[in-house]
Amino acid sequence: MRWIVRRESGIHNMTEGSALRHIVWFTLPLLAGNFLQQFYNMVDSWVVGNYVSDAALAAVGVGFPVIFLFTSLFSGIATGGTVVIAQAFGAWKPERVRHAIDSLYTAFVRSILPITIIALLLVSPLMTVLRVDPAAWAETRTYLLVVCAGLIGNIGYNLNAGILNGVGNSSTTLLFLMVSTVLNILLDLLLVLAFSMGVLGVALGTVIAQACSWLFGIWYINYPQLAIHPFSGFFDRKLFAEIIRIGLPSGIQMSLVALGAMFVLSKVNSFGKAFTAGFNVGNKLDTLAFLPTQSMAAAVISFVGQNRSEERRVGKECRSR
Repeated sequence: MRWIVRRESGIHNMTEGSALRHIVWFTLPLLAGNFLQQFYNMVDSWVVGNYVSDAALAAVGVGFPVIFLFTSLFSGIATGGTVVIAQAFGAWKPERVRHAIDSLYTAFVRSILPITIIALLLVSPLMTVLRVDPAAWAETRTYLLVVCAGLIGNIGYNLNAGILNGVGNSSTTLLFLMVSTVLNILLDLLLVLAFSMGVLGVALGTVIAQACSWLFGIWYINYPQLAIHPFSGFFDRKLFAEIIRIGLPSGIQMSLVALGAMFVLSKVNSFGKAFTAGFNVGNKLDTLAFLPTQSMAAAVISFVGQNRSEERRVGKECRSR
């Protein structure tokens, strides 16, 4: 795998050199990217809050934990993919990296349609559970239906980011988010201000921006042994079971966080749409405070994954002498 590290910018072998330097330099682009992601979520709230209505702002607030719930499982699987890819990369096993990527995308292609259908069917029941204010019901339902229909872009981006994190590349993930952020802001302003589409425009802007970021990632990630082939059909059951073993606990943990947020939101919603709108704004600020820790944790996952494999490889070489 050394020839990949030397040839392609952005990919880093973190088994050599200063541990602190690797972690810090890996964390910084992730942190910038997470801030960008929160920024365009805040732009959604700013646009609907200033140019649509409190009901639309409440709808965007309700959408966050619901979408997080639907994407948390695949986010956990992406984390498992990061670990497996990092271990294979650190052990200089390009074929295993290739098989992990193909298996991840095959599972994604086969499951995204059922997940999307389930999400769409659960929109109305979840709104009832969340006790959405009747005055915000129509806007919330519209927003949730659109963003649930576009889950493919959100989940696909997370998979691309997981693959890149495994090979120590966080700068390219930042590039994907920059594309998504700029496009989302432009679409929000165009669809809401120019075409007066209200909350529908904000939802469409988010979905289109995420889909473009995901597709741009598929086109851009063309490194040797790392190029994404969504319809390769290759699926290594044993390797994917390893990814699930590592990633499923993380996915379940994130699902529980989403359910907890939904429980709190249900109580807030019972006070009316104005309280929901205010909670949405406060929640955005609270999320910003957590981003440094979240980014550092992702960097440590990739670093440990690569070095754990390196230690195994060196140990085997020593024992064989």
